[in-house]
Amino acid sequence: MKSLFSADLLQRIERCAVIAVLVIDRVEHGPPLAKALLAGGIDVMELTLRTPEAIGALQAIRAEVPEMVAGIGTILTAEQVDEVVAADAAFGVAPGFNRRVVEKAQERGLPFAPGVTTASEIEAAAEMGCRELKFFPAQPSGGMAYLSATAAPYAHLGLRFIPLGGLNMGNMADYLKSDLVAAIGGSWIAPRNLIKQEDWSAITDNAAEAKRLIERIKAAS
Repeated sequence: MKSLFSADLLQRIERCAVIAVLVIDRVEHGPPLAKALLAGGIDVMELTLRTPEAIGALQAIRAEVPEMVAGIGTILTAEQVDEVVAADAAFGVAPGFNRRVVEKAQERGLPFAPGVTTASEIEAAAEMGCRELKFFPAQPSGGMAYLSATAAPYAHLGLRFIPLGGLNMGNMADYLKSDLVAAIGGSWIAPRNLIKQEDWSAITDNAAEAKRLIERIKAAS
């Protein structure tokens, strides 16, 4: 089955290299948060469904900051897929693999990356045609060494991974040097407390610092 991620979307994600993963508590924080990330050079973000405000924030971002690639994470049910599609999310992500959620995402044409940790989960996702997979939780599971070993038997399938969980400025290079990795998830760039405090300049600084390191990694590879 062909990937639901278009070539253009994958290129945007790969070029950005780090997806800002966010927990948002107020809808009105969405647009200034997106602008703060863009000012630091990050143009891909994932609003997690850990709060009820995520969908409204996504809609506000889509309306006011259309240049931001805004997706939704923590999609746990098929019904949430419908909500996410109705809100015009650019993509969807889940922490685990749920066959019903994958089927609904494919039915609705939502670019979707289910979460995997084990070889069995990779096989189940690949069998359903998933080509982009979230590796979660990345660091607690063994980091890049574990992912390289676990993904090795499936190299011929062309799978790409988005690691998330325990990543930071100190270890992100280990992941971004690998051809297995399309991008990483970065929850440290805009932590919940900074968003609540509306500290947009600190978020821009974090984004810019991450992008500077990404450029150095790319230049060295």
